[in-house]
Amino acid sequence: MAPPTTPLKAPPTAPSQAPSAQVATSPGPVDVVKILQKASHFTVLVRLMQATTEDIELNKELNNTNNGITILAPSDNAFSSLKAGFLNSLSDEDKAELVKFHVLPAFISSSQFQTVSNPVRTQAGTGPRETLNVTTTGNFVNISSGLTNTSISSTVYTDSQLAIYQIDKVLFPLDVFTPKPPAPAPAPAQGKPRKAGPDVESPTAPKDISGALTLLIPQNNALLLALSCTVAAIIFS
Repeated sequence: MAPPTTPLKAPPTAPSQAPSAQVATSPGPVDVVKILQKASHFTVLVRLMQATTEDIELNKELNNTNNGITILAPSDNAFSSLKAGFLNSLSDEDKAELVKFHVLPAFISSSQFQTVSNPVRTQAGTGPRETLNVTTTGNFVNISSGLTNTSISSTVYTDSQLAIYQIDKVLFPLDVFTPKPPAPAPAPAQGKPRKAGPDVESPTAPKDISGALTLLIPQNNALLLALSCTVAAIIFS
């Protein structure tokens, strides 16, 4: 599938002040959707999470395990730059992979981006078509999927286990939006050795040449041999 085009542009708006990060102040179950809804400009991402039930999986992981999570959250403006109807054209499986591609299965603080090792694994998988590359210059964090380059524009939420960062472009995984390489051709099957037919001599079987030798004795020699035996009998009698 070709990368999505961007014929629709969001109307220009005056740059706004980056929102300050929400910080958890009291213990309790973490709800990713409520955090994004409180930030008020991630409605498309929330709908995608709910439609694919990825929000339930993320909340389970955060509340039932010690695994940390980092979410790279595209804003509504990021989704508005996509072609109209593009998201609806994706299969349910591709929508789920798109959401997972924006989730890193580890807590990464803003300062830790300076030391992460590429490629960065996502919840979509570990292969080269499902990972990200991160580069930093000072406090500037650039993220590349191979099809999309974007940067972290602000911190939406952070605690000791969950970090949510706003990005201004949707990250497209190569695994969904470019043709997959063809599978290697199967190795040719080894032919079975042919069995010798009934009229074919086995190269290792000894030949029975006794009959041939019998046929090679001339009839005159046989008569001569009989006469010699008679003479010998007379002489030695």
